[in-house]
Amino acid sequence: MPQVLDLAVSLMEAESTSHHEGPALERMEALLAARGWPVTRIPVSDGRWDLYAETGASPRVTFSTHLDTVPPYIPPRIDAGRLWGRGACDAKGIAAAMICAAERLQGRGVAAGLLFVVGEEVTHDGAIAANRWIAERDASREAERRDGAGAGRVLINGEPTESTLALGTKGALRATVRTTGRAAHSAYPHLGRSATRDLVHLLAELERVPLPLDELLGETTINIGKLAGGVADNVVAPWAEARIMARLVGPTEELQAILQRWAEDRASIEWGAVVPPMRLGAVAGFETSIAAFATDIPELSNWGTPYLFGPGSIHVAHRDDEHVDIAELEAAVEGYERLARAALA
Repeated sequence: MPQVLDLAVSLMEAESTSHHEGPALERMEALLAARGWPVTRIPVSDGRWDLYAETGASPRVTFSTHLDTVPPYIPPRIDAGRLWGRGACDAKGIAAAMICAAERLQGRGVAAGLLFVVGEEVTHDGAIAANRWIAERDASREAERRDGAGAGRVLINGEPTESTLALGTKGALRATVRTTGRAAHSAYPHLGRSATRDLVHLLAELERVPLPLDELLGETTINIGKLAGGVADNVVAPWAEARIMARLVGPTEELQAILQRWAEDRASIEWGAVVPPMRLGAVAGFETSIAAFATDIPELSNWGTPYLFGPGSIHVAHRDDEHVDIAELEAAVEGYERLARAALA
């Protein structure tokens, strides 16, 4: 079995649904230690941590991706030239390719770092902790600070971009929209007010609301991800809510103002986590694309100039048939090495 495939399968065998990443973190730590990588744990929250490993002193290039996955856990299998299972492309296969690429760079005298974080699929708390940690480490190294700690650093983030270099990523805005009604016996609906009915009518208008456009990133999109409301089927619903997620292409405040006007006095909006859109670096010789999804990159600003690249397609991530072509996974090792050398140059 090719080295990168063997590593990917081993990582995928350890479950790591967001907020329950412990087994995969321990598996990754053991794999890195066995390959001679000194590993540092970066605390995130109780029982959760990021992993950082480096060769050489303060390497200028760091490969980073996330080890958490969406539910449910799907064990790895190999079939028809593909690696199937949860994390195949999002993003344990990517982590395996990064390890192999960093070791190839090391063999050519180029120091590299590996940063594997938790929480990317939910709140990006792993990236936030890692960003704070590197800033504190830089501040504690007086000589580096005098010489400009972090100057010239490169961060290569991994997400499934079909082995293209993403020139930009959309951001993300989460929100909960709530309507309030008045309970009544369902045989006498005129005595109450249905919050579920009001919410359905409001959401039906959403697709007709003009949303921001961007020349590079494209259109803003909104997904209605989860609905809840009411107390029983024979009671007029006194409450209802919808959890939505927008893919940002411009300032957060612009979209928030649009949605506030849409809701007016018909619903309240509770704003959730925000990830801003990003414009990223380009390197000659790489096919380019635009990523409609959000990444950890905005929360890793202290790690250097960001680039986004990875094997596999986001179109199968989060699905029960998640997979990556083994040939593309193997080629990503050389792709990551080539990208690192070009970005450093």
